[in-house]
Amino acid sequence: ALMPPLTKAGYDPRDSASLIASGTAMGMLVPPAIFMIVIAQVTNTSAVALFVAGFVPAMVIMLCLMAVVYIRARQKDWPVDTRPSLKRIGQASLHAAVPMVVPFVILAGFIFGIITATEAGAVVAGYAFLAAKLYYRNVSWREMGKIAYDSAILTAAVIFLLAVASVYQYLMGVSGVPQLLGELLSPLKGHPWLFLTVTAIVSCLFGMVLEGLPAAVVLIPVVFPISEAMGINPIQFNIVQTAAVGIGLFLPPMGVGLLMALRFAGLNVGEHFRTYLPYMLALFVGLLLIICIPEISLTLPRLAGLIR
Repeated sequence: ALMPPLTKAGYDPRDSASLIASGTAMGMLVPPAIFMIVIAQVTNTSAVALFVAGFVPAMVIMLCLMAVVYIRARQKDWPVDTRPSLKRIGQASLHAAVPMVVPFVILAGFIFGIITATEAGAVVAGYAFLAAKLYYRNVSWREMGKIAYDSAILTAAVIFLLAVASVYQYLMGVSGVPQLLGELLSPLKGHPWLFLTVTAIVSCLFGMVLEGLPAAVVLIPVVFPISEAMGINPIQFNIVQTAAVGIGLFLPPMGVGLLMALRFAGLNVGEHFRTYLPYMLALFVGLLLIICIPEISLTLPRLAGLIR
């Protein structure tokens, strides 16, 4: 949906695809993301705390991407429509208010203890239903039924993955895989940031090859016990892995999300790669900041009283 207006405005399709892909990679950190629910279940941590923790890291990566966009806009002399005025900003804010209210309602509800993660899902679903029928008026009752059916199928798939993850976690524990990996990674025990960097790189590769949810089921149960033994906060560990898997989905040459973005842009990986490099660099800089500064992930949950 974003490609046609960007192309019409005169932007290079390669930059448009890069911006959309990198921005979507950040989106996994913003609740209510299914991956966060799965990883919270797999690691036996609070999904609410994880939801709250994702907002600031998402903003950090967003600022890194904004810096790249600003620099490229100056270098490439990107087309400019008109100078933004307070009136235009106000009108754009009003148009964006309907969908943008969702994350703020979720964040406020979690911080003040008004809603749980399950209730947040119900609130968002109810709000989306009302917005579609009363404000946008672009969804028929038949289409609403199909959406409900698709949601039920997706929920069943997630529950099945959680069941598989529990069995897999047990089998890994019985076979001694965490202990073996712990010995292999023992040189990193004095450097939590280095351990998180290594596991984040592996998560990126898993996200690129296996997509998001299977990556959580296969990788996280194995490395999470090691991070706990090293004293890494579980919330920070989960946020780092969530961000890494999200980035992996948009890494060339096989990232599923990237390939979809390029398909809509009518580009191939070779044509796009050089333009995408600065955006990838911004994503990795943001990820490194999240790794090296734990308070980026932990400040909001602490303020909300969700963790100590």
